[in-house]
Amino acid sequence: MKILVAIKQVPERDAPISIAANGKWIDEGGLSYTINEPDAYALEEALQLKEKTGGEVVVLCAGPERVTSTLREALAKGADRAIHIEADDLGERDTLGVAQLLADAAKAESPDLILTGLQSDDLGLGQTGVVLAELLGMPHATIIMQVEVTGSSLKVKRELEDGWFQHVEMPLPALLTIQSGGNKLRYATLMGIKKAKTKETKTVQPAASISSKAVTLERVYLPEKQKQTEMLTGTPAEVATKLVEKLKFEVRVI
Repeated sequence: MKILVAIKQVPERDAPISIAANGKWIDEGGLSYTINEPDAYALEEALQLKEKTGGEVVVLCAGPERVTSTLREALAKGADRAIHIEADDLGERDTLGVAQLLADAAKAESPDLILTGLQSDDLGLGQTGVVLAELLGMPHATIIMQVEVTGSSLKVKRELEDGWFQHVEMPLPALLTIQSGGNKLRYATLMGIKKAKTKETKTVQPAASISSKAVTLERVYLPEKQKQTEMLTGTPAEVATKLVEKLKFEVRVI
């Protein structure tokens, strides 16, 4: 079985974040990066499936040259090969644009199973996996806690709300988005780090560049607190009427 794991590089969770001078993004100078945590659980699920059924685990990541460090991290944990899609314009692509990058590279691999994290730690949109599945014409399931391969099909356990779970059987090939916490993440061993240096990392170019920006960030800023006081005058009945109007049409809480 060939399992393709789509991962994303994000800033370390405890990294000090500041706004760039132009106010349009964060200051990336001096930041430390790592694998997106939900994607790390997707990688762990893939490695455990490989240990049970055999096959190959291939990691795929789009981004600038710096994402190769995250790919090496995945190789050190046990992935067999890595594919780097060179893309310096991820910030200008919407979910469909990013998923298209991944889909173009995934088609050449013809994987039996594609795993992604449920969402990214930085943007948290939770859409890339399902859009990727649609582009590839694959059946998909989300919020997966457990995966069992049964011949040419899968049995998966989905997490629902209020402590409920759903068990689904689906055919292969398929795409799953993995929920965090389903497995215990492994650390890269010293031997794994040494082996990662000899494993293949292929760099590919995007199949097509974007002709125009799909996303334009106008401003990135910290939450702002605002206080405003307005005195309502008139009789008690008039004040009550004005207050109800403001709560209904301006604050919109009634």
